[in-house]
Amino acid sequence: MKILVCISSVPDTTAKINFTADGKSFDKNGVQFVINPHDEFSLNKAVELQEKQGATVTILTVGDATVDPVMRKALAIGANDGIRIDADARDDFFVATQIAKAAKEGGFDLVLTGKESIDYNGGAVPGLVAAMLDYGFVNGCIGLEIEGSSAKAVREIDGGKETVEVTLPAVIAGQKGLVDEAALRIPNMRGIMQARTKQINVVAPEATETKVEVVGYEKPAERGNVTLIDKDNVAELVRLLHEEAKVI
Repeated sequence: MKILVCISSVPDTTAKINFTADGKSFDKNGVQFVINPHDEFSLNKAVELQEKQGATVTILTVGDATVDPVMRKALAIGANDGIRIDADARDDFFVATQIAKAAKEGGFDLVLTGKESIDYNGGAVPGLVAAMLDYGFVNGCIGLEIEGSSAKAVREIDGGKETVEVTLPAVIAGQKGLVDEAALRIPNMRGIMQARTKQINVVAPEATETKVEVVGYEKPAERGNVTLIDKDNVAELVRLLHEEAKVI
């Protein structure tokens, strides 16, 4: 079985976010980048299938050379090799087009992604990839078992869980719970050394139109001053909520 795992390089959740002076792009200076957490669960599941069923695991990222350290970490976790589409990840449609092309040309049986990236939170790429390939699609997956050409997936739904079966090839978008959080792999020295010799194939992007243009970014307004109200002064609390906060 051949598995393609799509990973994004995203800012660490503790990073301080800034934009360039013109407000049209993200300022990467001083920012630590990591594997998108949702993608990391999918990657760990792929490595688990690699160990149990002899699957081969290829990672794919759309980005320039600055994403290579994140790709090397994914290789150190256990992926066999990598593909880097040498282009800026401009929008969901562009990224999905690149993934779909690589998945089709590589003959992958299973495409694993995260349900969304934590930087833009668009969540559109997995579904777009499945539609472009005409593959079955399961989103928000928190459990996955593969048997032959069939995948049994557990996904979260409002108020519970749903178990579905899908015929391979398929696209599965994972999230926290796909593997036990305590079982997430941290690259050890052996894995890091092996990752240095694993191949990352850099390929030119598929030409496609840009459907989204960034007009500008801005930070949310800073939090205002906090007014403390005595727990017994309910009347004053109600007055402030009504007259100042205007929420009641």
